[in-house]
Amino acid sequence: MKIAAAGIAIECATFSPLPSELSDFEVLRGDALLPRYPFATAHPDTDFVPIMQAHAVPGGVLRRSVYDALKEEILTGLRAGGPWDGVYLDMHGAMAVDGLEDAEADFIGAVRQVVGTSCLISASYDLHGNLSAAIMDQLDLITAYRTAPHEDALETRARALDLLVKCLRAGIRPQKAFIPIPLLLSGERAMTIVEPGRSVYAKIDDVIDGEAVLDASLLVGFTWADQARSQAAALALGTDSAATWAAARVLAAAYWEARHEFGFGVPTGGTDECIEMALASTASTVFLSDSGDNVTGGAAGDVPYVLERLLSHRVPKALYAGLADAAAVEACYAAGPDAPLSLSLGGKLDPVHGVPLSVTGTVVKLHEGEASGRQVVFRVDNVDVILNERRQAFTTLAQFSDLGIDPLSYRIVCLKLGYLFPDFQRIAPDAIMAISPGAINAQPETLPFHKIQRPMFPFDRDFNWSP
Repeated sequence: MKIAAAGIAIECATFSPLPSELSDFEVLRGDALLPRYPFATAHPDTDFVPIMQAHAVPGGVLRRSVYDALKEEILTGLRAGGPWDGVYLDMHGAMAVDGLEDAEADFIGAVRQVVGTSCLISASYDLHGNLSAAIMDQLDLITAYRTAPHEDALETRARALDLLVKCLRAGIRPQKAFIPIPLLLSGERAMTIVEPGRSVYAKIDDVIDGEAVLDASLLVGFTWADQARSQAAALALGTDSAATWAAARVLAAAYWEARHEFGFGVPTGGTDECIEMALASTASTVFLSDSGDNVTGGAAGDVPYVLERLLSHRVPKALYAGLADAAAVEACYAAGPDAPLSLSLGGKLDPVHGVPLSVTGTVVKLHEGEASGRQVVFRVDNVDVILNERRQAFTTLAQFSDLGIDPLSYRIVCLKLGYLFPDFQRIAPDAIMAISPGAINAQPETLPFHKIQRPMFPFDRDFNWSP
């Protein structure tokens, strides 16, 4: 069996003023992709051919020229290497492209046109992807993450390939059940590690028997994309149509019935209120999320508002991670370690939500990494500010250890995230989320949506629905 692997994976916030560019992607080609798919060796009877996969830090709407170039490279590889028995598409599911209302449908449809109707196509999605009937029509198989915060990316990719190989070996073209759910919650309100998300997502394993129902997924959708397909969805795949639809209905009903119970999981409030809560906490370290400028949701990562408020509150010892500001990093590198320096921080990538902040401080540390680019630890009063040459989110402890930083040595650790990622979930003595200014408002019902379908919970609350 000859199977191709390819994909374009990016999460695009249409409310972000910062366009996504080719430089935001890591593009892997051919054998350079094999470390991303170590599970492929479990199928030695297949000819597994990685073509190209591009994945990016979340951002704003993707430039059409970039999308067209990435798509065409993949299609060229598929044309040259065919015919194919199967194609595995390594996706995210929340891509927005200039001039396209449903970018994944355009991409998957183009792949289908090249490989033909007899080829099986399987895709892996983030649970924050947005599905549509047009996407489901072109796919034979699809499976999504089951954890938020995400801890099962590799497992999900492996499952997508396993399902594809299983169906090819058995000569199965599975039945598909797809139920859009008029519910669109921010990821911070739909975590799977707390109730009711934990119990709702536990039902996925309950409805899969491996025969009549091969797999099932529940997608909460991506909130910060003003598109007609933005909503939650339940789906199932199987050999028995009635059982497949029944499984999808169980998941859709469970999610809908729990809609009023979903919350943030941590204390929230305005920025000043949250800083005061952090200072009043008895915990040794408090992790504070700057959720409005959440880079993992597509924000620019250069809004300095929460930094300004931390300085105004004269916090005893804080770490601010981090601020994307290439000009400030350049100035720090020119000045050198231990140099006192006056800088204008932030407000360059997202001038809509951010105003540059003038500060005077000292260059504490310079660091350059292959993935991170040049970074600076810049101390302003009692706050250590990590300045990044490249836009990035701090999601792992390794990013701090690379800088020689122990986050638990600080009273407050401010991260440009919504919910904390697993590394920080495990160590945080206390956590608070600020509803701060930025493109990624944690209360999206306050944003100016125009294209989403209505009624839609929580934008609308007085309506009934059943799957």
